[in-house]
Amino acid sequence: MRTRDRYLFIRILEACNADCFMCEFALSRDTFRFSPEDFDDLLPKARDAGVGYVRFTGGEPLMHPDVVELVRAGTAAGMKMSLITNGSLLPRMAAALAAAGLAQVIVSLDGASGATHDVYRRSPGMFDSGLRGLREAAALGVLPRVNTVVGPHNYTEMPRLQEVLTGAGVRQWELSALKLDRTITYPDADHVRGVCDPIYDADPASLLVPMGKRFYGDTPQEQERYFTGSVTPRAAEPLCHVADDVIYVDGKYGRMYACSCIPHRDGDEGPGGAPLREQGVIRLDTPVFRAHADYFRERGPEVCSGCSTTAAGYSDDVARLGAVGAWHY
Repeated sequence: MRTRDRYLFIRILEACNADCFMCEFALSRDTFRFSPEDFDDLLPKARDAGVGYVRFTGGEPLMHPDVVELVRAGTAAGMKMSLITNGSLLPRMAAALAAAGLAQVIVSLDGASGATHDVYRRSPGMFDSGLRGLREAAALGVLPRVNTVVGPHNYTEMPRLQEVLTGAGVRQWELSALKLDRTITYPDADHVRGVCDPIYDADPASLLVPMGKRFYGDTPQEQERYFTGSVTPRAAEPLCHVADDVIYVDGKYGRMYACSCIPHRDGDEGPGGAPLREQGVIRLDTPVFRAHADYFRERGPEVCSGCSTTAAGYSDDVARLGAVGAWHY
């Protein structure tokens, strides 16, 4: 008997209006859009599969012309709706999204001010728009969260960003390690720990504390692997429980994955997802998908690269506690 609601992630487009240096969708003008008709077809299958949370990803989801209607449809079907955005369009759309029932909004912020974040994202004005959109969404009852990609270029800004996000009323924060197709080198691992350990050890009654594992690992072994080989912390062996609870749909290519990180794996071993449609009909939890999910449940901690800190923390919390807080993935 399932006791946890599953997450359904849907990449609803690949187009984006930002030029982030670490992202494959930077300034994409791809024309694919996940259709309201496909979402209407998918929703009853998602309910039958035990999904309670739906998150739209991109690209930049707020560029989708039907995004408000998609949020409204999911809410009407009983889903808790979420999306992740660069924040540039959020101030002008926050009211409509809140009225449609959006439960959570995630904005990507990688610096403590526009002077740095906008440079990293190569998009002037994006920091101010994102922070303003978060405040407006929160005032309308939408849970505000920030995801931060952190690496050698910006880790020293994280204590200041913690203060900024706390002051803005942000309720959840993910710090995940920068991932590139090369080893990422820090001049001084002890300096990273000295700057960032206090962020995680802060009193949550007074400062926003990141969810999940430290981006450089919680244990000495994880930190050694991270600082010497850029191996990000992942679920504690032997099992990855994210694979039990997540369905990630790549709308454009019509494939499903058992974690939001798996589609971005490059060259790792293991099965590459499952078809979303069989003979033109959308189906979830097919035998092919279950085989894919079972593989990563059993082998994920061994073979995966690129695990997020929240995914790793989610799996560990399930193993340790049997339960996970709302929206902690």
